[in-house]
Amino acid sequence: MDIAPAFEAATDVIRAIPRSELLLMALVAVIGGMIGSALIRHRVPMGRAVRSLSTLVLVAVLVTVVLQLSRFDPRLEVAVPQFGLPEQVVEGGETRVEMAPDGHFWLQASLNGVPARFLVDTGATVTAVSEDVAVQAGLEPRAGGIPVRIATANGAMNADISSADSLTFGNVEARGVDVVIAPSLGTTNVLGMNVLSRLESWRVEGRTLILVPGNGETG
Repeated sequence: MDIAPAFEAATDVIRAIPRSELLLMALVAVIGGMIGSALIRHRVPMGRAVRSLSTLVLVAVLVTVVLQLSRFDPRLEVAVPQFGLPEQVVEGGETRVEMAPDGHFWLQASLNGVPARFLVDTGATVTAVSEDVAVQAGLEPRAGGIPVRIATANGAMNADISSADSLTFGNVEARGVDVVIAPSLGTTNVLGMNVLSRLESWRVEGRTLILVPGNGETG
């Protein structure tokens, strides 16, 4: 059994703890729960209160994680209220994109007013941008956000979540959509399903990708 991938993933999670408030809270809550259990075994009156508080913190962290991850899928986001996060809106008019010579569909887009080229990737759960583009567009990691594990050509890595005020391409404008900032993404930015699934429809006819937004589609 090869444990190297699991060990590498665990190492990346540990490295991410110092820059994630949620992971820090979860770690503190776990330690608090252990301390509370030890106090209970020694019949210390405050033991149950400490363990109960730790449990409540872990539940709060779990709910926050679910809320953030649900934003990647509009079907889940409709059923889960948003707390302090921007509404994700995709609207505009039909846009047609011709297949490039390399067999992929590329978009000339604008991210927060910064020109950027995006690869349309239906296999990507979430839209991702390179670190350079994120800096130019003024994207900052979300306070309290959880690092997202993504796969790239250079292997799996942790990436920070942010939100784009505006992402426009062709006749389509997306506002408030989540993006991840991938340090080792290189020069390739990826338009993922968290944006495509908010369109009314998208399809490929021959060598043309046709994107059709709804009228103020939200999720």
